[in-house]
Amino acid sequence: MFIGEHTHTVDEKNRFSLPAKFRKDLGKKVVVTRGKDRCLVLYPHKTWLEISSEVKQKGHVESDQKYARFTFSGASEIEIDSIGRILIPEFLRDFAELKNTIVLTGVHDKVEIWNDKKWATYRRKLESEFA
Repeated sequence: MFIGEHTHTVDEKNRFSLPAKFRKDLGKKVVVTRGKDRCLVLYPHKTWLEISSEVKQKGHVESDQKYARFTFSGASEIEIDSIGRILIPEFLRDFAELKNTIVLTGVHDKVEIWNDKKWATYRRKLESEFA
């Protein structure tokens, strides 16, 4: 299970390190795709296969097709390097407006990757709604 909030810096080659607590559960291969609210979502490969199976079973309902198009067309398989870094494809970095500082949030079975300023705004909204 992924929990917590972690701020990281993106290096000059557009890579960043994953938190050590996330690496074990992520494995060596992950899938990253577009998420709601302009963040990215990082899934362990096994979880991605489960999601893929669920989407396939839902059939041809229009709302499900739109979700599938949005999610699967923006997905990329990524290998985690030997020291726990990943490189997000440019089109996904652009979508999420990732700059030098990013925030990784654990959300149960996935990790969200946020532009630090967007996350701060969104977190304040969540805090006012739930606190």
